[in-house]
Amino acid sequence: MSVAIFNLLMNVIGLYLFIIFAWVITSWLQAFGVINTRNPMVRNIVGVLQGFVEPVLRPIRRIIPAIGGLDLSPIVLIFALYFIRDMLIGFYRSGSIF
Repeated sequence: MSVAIFNLLMNVIGLYLFIIFAWVITSWLQAFGVINTRNPMVRNIVGVLQGFVEPVLRPIRRIIPAIGGLDLSPIVLIFALYFIRDMLIGFYRSGSIF
């Protein structure tokens, strides 16, 4: 049971990291006019990615505002997720949790 919970948490964190990276890339592609958000399918994909990422980034943005137009909140979130993942791995290997 504990291995299943550990694997589930690792997979959720990995999937969320993938979603963040996809959101960052699509935001760059939007900014440079590579993708057309007037296309309904593209708009839906961007909306889904934004729906997953924006609620988590909003509190980070309140603490760390954009610096010179550069939004650092996705980087902070990625570091936080890697930190949580590494802590879970450490706890799992030591046997103190799960």
